[in-house]
Amino acid sequence: MIERLKQRWFRKSPPARRASDYLPKDGELKTAMADLLLSDMLRERQSERRWRMVRRSLLVASGVGGFLLYILFYATALGYRMMPGSDVAGVVRIEGEISNGSLASADRVIPVLRSAFEAPNVKVVVLAIDSPGGAPVEAERIYRAIESFRKKNPKPVVAVIQNIGASAAYMIALHTDRIYAANYSLVGSVGAVLSSWDFSKALERLHVSQRVYASGELKSMLNPFLPTTPEAERKAMDLVRGMGDSFKAEVASARGKRLVQDVDYATGEVWTGAQAVKIGLVDEIGTLDEVVGIRYGLKTHVMGPFQNPFPLIAARAFLDGAMAMFGARDAGGVRWW
Repeated sequence: MIERLKQRWFRKSPPARRASDYLPKDGELKTAMADLLLSDMLRERQSERRWRMVRRSLLVASGVGGFLLYILFYATALGYRMMPGSDVAGVVRIEGEISNGSLASADRVIPVLRSAFEAPNVKVVVLAIDSPGGAPVEAERIYRAIESFRKKNPKPVVAVIQNIGASAAYMIALHTDRIYAANYSLVGSVGAVLSSWDFSKALERLHVSQRVYASGELKSMLNPFLPTTPEAERKAMDLVRGMGDSFKAEVASARGKRLVQDVDYATGEVWTGAQAVKIGLVDEIGTLDEVVGIRYGLKTHVMGPFQNPFPLIAARAFLDGAMAMFGARDAGGVRWW
């Protein structure tokens, strides 16, 4: 009994079978199986090659598409847009503060004005104004550009005041053929203002003073850390009166007999659109849609200027996503951005 158990537990295992032992012994069958295996390998390799070509094609298409989107968005941000084939009213936006570096600066508005005047299918140039004013020199550059472009490409130019068209913004509107405003628009603020802080009394309480050495007594008249002198106050008032009188004369020259004579329109106040029509600062009540669609029977084409950051960020995000998707953010050690 014990011997039989030993033989059962300690007998040798049968030798392991090799892979070749499972292959059929028939030669034709072996050939057929080899052909089938080779065919499967070829199909798998062709599929892998096709997928590799698809990936490369998608990568190239994404790169080219992203680059074209970048160019398109960047051109749009600079004020260049694809022009429609039909006749349109070219809308030039003057929005926000009119100052150097702003959306309504002369550097941003003038290129758009040039495009509007040079485009053959733009039949009327519309200034869509929504601005409280700003730097008078920026406004002067804009309206002088309008006069220059109109000499080379004569076209009607109208201004539509939307929420507000005051001060330097109204100064630009004066140099158009016709001014429109909505009933609840704010119009006017004809005049000039010069402002400065006065911290001198606060510094006296802290026993702090600033030493200023100037070549003339009015050289530091706008220094906020020095007390204002009577001479500085007179000079400041002379400056603003002179600029205000020039603005008033410009309004009188541009509006002429349309102004109501017994109204002092140079007090610096603003009027609603309906009031501005009555005193002659505005020609007619009308919104942007009414002026373009009803008065001129055209479609609106907004030509700019537009804000830069969002289009550029969107284009960059698109390309970044495409490069990350295909694992090709860097190509040959050179970054795409």
